[in-house]
Amino acid sequence: MNTQSRVKAGFTLIELLFIIVILVVAGIIFFVQRNNVLNASYDTTRKTAINAMFYSLEEAYYPTHNGYPTTISPSVLPTVDPDLFTDPSGTAFGDPDSDYTYKGLNCSGDLCQAYTLTAKMTSEADYTKSSRHGGN
Repeated sequence: MNTQSRVKAGFTLIELLFIIVILVVAGIIFFVQRNNVLNASYDTTRKTAINAMFYSLEEAYYPTHNGYPTTISPSVLPTVDPDLFTDPSGTAFGDPDSDYTYKGLNCSGDLCQAYTLTAKMTSEADYTKSSRHGGN
């Protein structure tokens, strides 16, 4: 048998290592980008919730009560989808670990003259809305 006629089949160790490195780098890039997209999506969800609460306070609650509530919840703001009172991590509004906070300002009894409504963001600065009416 002639030794020159034999053909080697398969990959060398260097070729296999090169393919493995390419796959690992691609996997890292995929997971980093996936995390960035998820964080941006969660931040958008937080902004949507804060904006819904803000407009409900300004357009529905304030004209009816001539002030703002000391606390907010789905029962206080029935015009807001109750699901928006739960942050993307599943924590309910009012829980100390919630991404959302509401602070009534200059309160007397059950009404406040102003408020701040804030969402803790992941990829950017905290998102805050303040009352349009009353003193801050």
